[in-house]
Amino acid sequence: QVQLVESGGGSVQAGGSLRLSCAASGGAFRNYAMGWFRQAPGKEREFVASISWTAADTKYADSVKGRFTISRVNAKNTAYLQMNSLKSEDTAVYYCAAKGFTTSDQSKEYNYWGRGTQVTVSS
Repeated sequence: QVQLVESGGGSVQAGGSLRLSCAASGGAFRNYAMGWFRQAPGKEREFVASISWTAADTKYADSVKGRFTISRVNAKNTAYLQMNSLKSEDTAVYYCAAKGFTTSDQSKEYNYWGRGTQVTVSS
């Protein structure tokens, strides 16, 4: 059973940056692909980014391409989401999730989820 804990959320002005972290425990982190999703008030959860178990493959939502970067450090059992040039529409609760090996933008494919961290971007 993998436990995921997000951190690094907060409030920032538009154009600013934040780095989210997702710390994993209780499983073989190196065997999992990691994903970030977000959910804004009144909206469905949406895909943000995903990284494969080897970090060789990454996938991004069109809305964040060129602004967000997903990465991982297997030795630290941690995945990251660097968010630059933040916009008010990026305001949401951000969740990390884990699945076996390969990237995916489908939330139903992820087996483990964190509890989320709030990101608020003011304009």
